[in-house]
Amino acid sequence: MNLPSPSHPESLPGLRTDIRMLGKILGEVIRECEGTAIYDIIEKLRRAAVSFRREGKIRDSRLLERQIRGLDARQVNSVIRAFTYFLHLSNIAEDRDQNRRQRHHALSGRGPQRGSLGHAIEFLQGKGVSNRKIQRALEQACVTPVLTAHPTEVQRKSTLDLHREIALQLARNDSRLSPDEEQWLQRRLAGLVSTLWQTRLLRRQKLTVLDEIDNALGFYHSTFLAAIPRLYQDLARLLQRPGRSPFKVDASPLPAFLRMGSWIGGDRDGNPNVNAATLEQALLRQATVALQHYLLEAKELGTELSISETLEHASPGLLALAQASEDTSQHRADEPYRRAFIHMYARLDATALELTGQRLAQRPTYPAAPYAGAAEFQADLQTVADSLAQHHGGAIAMLRLNALLQAVSVFGFHLATVDLRQSSDVHERVLAELFKAAGVRRGDAVVDYASLDEDARIELLRSELRETRPLVSPWIHYSAETEKELAILRAAAAARRRYGAQAMVQSIVSHTETLSDLLEVLVLQQETGLIAPGAGVPGADAPGADAPGADCGSCDGLMVVPLFETIPDLERGPDIMAAWLDLPEVAERVQRCQGGIQEVMLGYSDSNKDGGYLTSTWSLYRAERRLVEVFKQRKVRLRLFHGRGGSVGRGGGSSFDAILAQPPGTVDNQIRLTEQGEVIQSKYKDSEVGRWHLELLVAATLETSLSPRRSASQAEDENMQRYGAAVALMSDAAQQAYRDLVYQTPGFADYFFASTPILEIAGLNIGSRPAARKPSRRIEDLRAIPWGFSWAQCRLMLTGWYGLGTAIQTYLEQGGPGCPESHSARLAQLRRMARSWPFFYTLLSNAEMVLAKTDLAIARSYSLLVPDKKLRNRVFGCIEREHALTLEMFRLVTCRELLDDNQQLRASLNERFAYIDPLNHLQVELLQRHRNSRSSSKGADEESSTQRAIHMTINGIAAGLRNSG
Repeated sequence: MNLPSPSHPESLPGLRTDIRMLGKILGEVIRECEGTAIYDIIEKLRRAAVSFRREGKIRDSRLLERQIRGLDARQVNSVIRAFTYFLHLSNIAEDRDQNRRQRHHALSGRGPQRGSLGHAIEFLQGKGVSNRKIQRALEQACVTPVLTAHPTEVQRKSTLDLHREIALQLARNDSRLSPDEEQWLQRRLAGLVSTLWQTRLLRRQKLTVLDEIDNALGFYHSTFLAAIPRLYQDLARLLQRPGRSPFKVDASPLPAFLRMGSWIGGDRDGNPNVNAATLEQALLRQATVALQHYLLEAKELGTELSISETLEHASPGLLALAQASEDTSQHRADEPYRRAFIHMYARLDATALELTGQRLAQRPTYPAAPYAGAAEFQADLQTVADSLAQHHGGAIAMLRLNALLQAVSVFGFHLATVDLRQSSDVHERVLAELFKAAGVRRGDAVVDYASLDEDARIELLRSELRETRPLVSPWIHYSAETEKELAILRAAAAARRRYGAQAMVQSIVSHTETLSDLLEVLVLQQETGLIAPGAGVPGADAPGADAPGADCGSCDGLMVVPLFETIPDLERGPDIMAAWLDLPEVAERVQRCQGGIQEVMLGYSDSNKDGGYLTSTWSLYRAERRLVEVFKQRKVRLRLFHGRGGSVGRGGGSSFDAILAQPPGTVDNQIRLTEQGEVIQSKYKDSEVGRWHLELLVAATLETSLSPRRSASQAEDENMQRYGAAVALMSDAAQQAYRDLVYQTPGFADYFFASTPILEIAGLNIGSRPAARKPSRRIEDLRAIPWGFSWAQCRLMLTGWYGLGTAIQTYLEQGGPGCPESHSARLAQLRRMARSWPFFYTLLSNAEMVLAKTDLAIARSYSLLVPDKKLRNRVFGCIEREHALTLEMFRLVTCRELLDDNQQLRASLNERFAYIDPLNHLQVELLQRHRNSRSSSKGADEESSTQRAIHMTINGIAAGLRNSG
């Protein structure tokens, strides 16, 4: 049994070797566990699928479909698992090859690889940017990947753990091995692949929020706690003077510009399972992971730093730290560093007891005072680092101490900043109830907040912010929704006091449509202890705001962050932010409590679902440019938070290219972005892969922020003047085409629910969040994530291309105001845009990747699941015509076929499709069987077996496509 063997030019022999080896091992495992008969069936299906992909013979496709229809339930189960694990192992091999090629590039003498920190520093130096300027920029920078629990991660943690072990074994194969070592490696891999085969592919129970918290924390153990400090150390080395001695290492860590964020446990928008308890658990478990790591590192340092006073001096501060230790061993009497770490270890154990309620030390400790905060622990570590630096120990600090010192500056005792998120309509209902219950009056009547117009709401909310009396009473019983919201905000206030202000910094308002949506959150914070009473009075004292330009976590309260999601919201967003920043109490709060920074979140998923790919992308781009002007006029720094998902329809694609393509001034050393679903394990499955993806984020942020702005802004202004009218016209045409299909075609919702596995996805145990906001079959009520995920499963992925062909054709044929007059001139203009404008180039590049993964023949098989023939022909006919037109227009503008300029990706995809296609055909067959069984007398056990098989195909297809969520 062989896996695909990509033949791209950059592929090294190691990839082909890994693939053949893993494929052979998996084949042997299948034959051993399932028998020769099942193995032969799988091989026959594989050969038919490979032959069809390579030669395109219809008979091979029909043979594949006939063979699949003839499979019984046991055979179906084995075939699905076989092809799914083929794809799992292929992913592992390709990731290992990526790491191998990066090392090969570094050793080739060709200079730093694009996207690396080394390339970014060289690029900036070439633009006249000094290392000192880069270091100053880091002091004000914020780069934050935010892990979310959006449900497109279909792999179990048990499966992912095995993937990591297989990857580690493959890494050993990169070195030359003796025959005995090679045999041992083969046996290890055979055992791991056999374990993988015998591990249940699906979860039996739906994930809880606590499960999601623990799953995310697994990536800290495998990746972040090691990769992030290493990235900082590499950057520090690049910024040092060339040729500097390794003994002259700067003992101070770099500013903590790269931190981790999380929504898991605090994001309650549309998830009734998130509450105060889940928030408390998220922060407790995060603190536990951080403290366990520090204790382990302190224990190792206490063992390793065996420096004797009889051979080398130590600083007075280090000696004082050692003197505080209650260690009485005579063996360590002359070893002050060891004694210092024994004392720090005891204090960390006491800190763990205070913050988590349990002792986490692996060794016995004596009673000691807990650390008041992470800064105090960091100060002790700095004392050690300074002493080493002053006494010929700079190289010793590089071994382990500097990484720990940097880790504490990044992770603190909280590990990651947890965001709160809730929908604006929930805030509105809660405040309406609070005003009514408190008897707040306007004139002669009690306030009916829900019936007030926007101006009246703003006036009332601002008035409430100036009040010092409470609005919430402990003697009044509120609705369950209100009690829940008040409880989670109170828990947030307690968490900041317990774990530090960086534990929670942002409160995100989904569906921000008006200024009052933001003011409501300030009032609720004031009522729950997050903000001191009277926060709306300019000039009022704000606890903690003791330094101008203080970090946004150093003042009381959470930063209120609007989330603009739909196309109308994106259009209104800049005006809402102008009004927000013009409020005196807000302007003062931004400066005193937020370091002069205001964050704005932009939603990719809902804007795409609302208006289609081109219109969503264009609306986001225009909103960003307008926001830059709004903030520039008010002398406030803009931090954009990009709500990106895995699929192109949800902002997916290369993060590096996406950051470089942002409008000038929108990054400015400040960027947060979500990492969602299967993207998390794809990017951060191990320390080596994860470090590269983190490096891409930092490198892109530095390049786009520190490049000379005048030329970049001028070039972008010129691009907008030359091409903005053309994209605006295309956006209108694309949105019309998209909405005509999705929202105006009679019966389209019925087509969608019948032709995709959306209902089965909703039943898959891949997340704690419901698939829809309301129990209905309206497209409007469906969450954007399962919407896009469903189209990917049936290989249409229309969220990443639909409307693009109509848009280009309409523009070429009709033109419009401010555009070239002739068809040929407009075509020449589009070709220039595709070559020279990063925005348009990236838009086409991402659509190209989606089109390359789209398969109309397979999608047509899914359309046959729609029982209404007229509806099926009408909807699929529209999709088919738009797809053909989009391909035609793409070729016309780019003057090439799909992926002609990326042979590596095309070869990899073509081989991969041969293993995804059978899973698609199986899914269609199983969906048909499952839906037929509902109207037959078949038993519940048989129906349940079919459902499980469908869920396994969902797992396999998602694994094969890799960025479908």
